[in-house]
Amino acid sequence: MATADAQAQGITAEERKVIFASSLGTVFEWYDFYLYGSLAAIIAKQFFAGTDPNTAFIFALLAFAAGFLVRPFGAIVFGRLGDMVGRKYTFLVTILIMGVSTFVVGLLPNYASIGIAAPVILITLRILQGLALGGEYGGAATYVAEHAPDDKRGAFTAWIQTTATLGLFLSLMVILATRTAIGEEAFADWGWRIPFLVSVFLLAISVWIRLSMNESPAFQRMKDEGKVSKAPLSEAFGQWKNLKLVILALVGLTAGQAVVWYTGQFYALFFLTQTLKVDGATANILIAASLLIGTPFFIVFGSLSDKIGRKKIIMAGCVIAAVTYFPIFKALTHYANPALESAQTNAPVTVIADPAECQFQFNPTGTKKFTSSCDIAKAKLAAASVNYKNETAPAGTLAVIKVGDKTLESYSAAGMSKEDATAKDKEFTDQLKELIKEAGYPAKADPSQINKPMVLLLLFILVIYVTMVYGPIAAMLVEMFPTRIRYTSMSLPYHIGNGWFGGLLPTTSFALVAFKGDIYYGLWYPIVIAVITAIVGTMFVQETKDNDIHQH
Repeated sequence: MATADAQAQGITAEERKVIFASSLGTVFEWYDFYLYGSLAAIIAKQFFAGTDPNTAFIFALLAFAAGFLVRPFGAIVFGRLGDMVGRKYTFLVTILIMGVSTFVVGLLPNYASIGIAAPVILITLRILQGLALGGEYGGAATYVAEHAPDDKRGAFTAWIQTTATLGLFLSLMVILATRTAIGEEAFADWGWRIPFLVSVFLLAISVWIRLSMNESPAFQRMKDEGKVSKAPLSEAFGQWKNLKLVILALVGLTAGQAVVWYTGQFYALFFLTQTLKVDGATANILIAASLLIGTPFFIVFGSLSDKIGRKKIIMAGCVIAAVTYFPIFKALTHYANPALESAQTNAPVTVIADPAECQFQFNPTGTKKFTSSCDIAKAKLAAASVNYKNETAPAGTLAVIKVGDKTLESYSAAGMSKEDATAKDKEFTDQLKELIKEAGYPAKADPSQINKPMVLLLLFILVIYVTMVYGPIAAMLVEMFPTRIRYTSMSLPYHIGNGWFGGLLPTTSFALVAFKGDIYYGLWYPIVIAVITAIVGTMFVQETKDNDIHQH
């Protein structure tokens, strides 16, 4: 029964329960999903043994991407189920799949114990998580929006938008608490399993909550009237009037939203730890703090969209992010690792190579080997965060790395046995480390030189961009489609945008950095996508805040 205060504000006790239950369950799902990304480096050593650390880390990122790549398929499977059977039952299925998969990761034997079966099972579990998440978000957003008053849909659904950030924050906090309690050595050995195993308690709470929820009133009314779609997939994607909206939702909304979101939350973390070599604990604390400070702005921008419209805020977020990413990330280098910034200025590096030997090192499947002397040299320099210029060498010659007046010849791994390639890789890596160390390139960021308040401010600004594009988008996607195919129609563009455009951001950005020799060059990927979304969205996507979402 609603309190007088709740009624005065137009929010009943039932509506509060809907927001809380949907959001809490989704927080736990995101917690499960993000654990893997946060622990990618450790998981790489546990499950992708036998390769060098950089390759292992890339493999781990690709397994992380596997969870994203299948999300659109989860959207199709569970979207269809949600439009035919109901929102509530689909909720239960998705959270069970996610929770059980996560718990099993915590029990899974590593590569040393069961060999190649370990990474195969791990990636299978990641795929199951991706399928579950593909069905989760559309259901949560649809369920809350269909309960919300017409003039508060942005504010209500903005709570769902906080769940991804809160899930990431919760995962970082559990990891940090475990690390602090048992120490880094024990955490790397076996303690990393604890956050995965803890998820079984979150699963129990979520299932209990969701069992107590009622079906969405819009769906129940449609079901009572016998107007539920019998073929939501063909209705959503087989009729041009609906397919056109799906395409516009992807290109004109979710693609740009996705890259801004992942740049602000994930790429920022990868940039701090992998590029700027900030220690993991410090980087996680700074990211977590920025998320904690910035998360209320999801509600701010969601509520603001109820007044001025969703589209203006989302387009503004894409444009501002695209314009300011380069100065923000250069400032992160200045304040987090000034020694690296100084070395890049004072000790220029050149790769002298035959252009025919140099490939674009985009490797989404993790199966392609880059064995030429040019590719090896560039990958090593990119992993070491060394900027370099490219210079053409005579055809057929080995690539050479030039640092100041010193040079180091690269090597070709083509035709080498695995043992010989491993030995040569270690020898070359050690020689390169010594060469760039002499030139002033730091192996790690000096903790005493990190300007933490300024780094936190910059990370907070990146989170504000995230809240601008992400806060209003659930309401906008719900409002674009009719009730009978809403779950299916909004889920697919959301998860193609976030699963493919967003999920592949780290892999794509690394390839761009290795290609160009500039640690900031990977930013062109989110910038170009955000600009495309801003143009298409501004020209072709209609404002939705006054749409009637109760039409079948």
